[in-house]
Amino acid sequence: MGSMSAAHWLIVLVVVLLVFGPKRLASLGKGMGEGIRSFREGLAGENDEHPQRPTDDRNIEKDKAQASRDQAPY
Repeated sequence: MGSMSAAHWLIVLVVVLLVFGPKRLASLGKGMGEGIRSFREGLAGENDEHPQRPTDDRNIEKDKAQASRDQAPY
């Protein structure tokens, strides 16, 4: 009772085809495939290069001050 047999899956497939139509299902599958492909390419390209985070002058000045404090002899 808990599992679906092949006949149940066939009925579900027929109902889905009647509701959406074969053209809409094909375009939906194509769109999902392109989305997954672009997601995978994004994950693979993530390690290639990291874009620089924009900084403002205040952050640069703080970094310079911190570096000079780190290098100061005690």
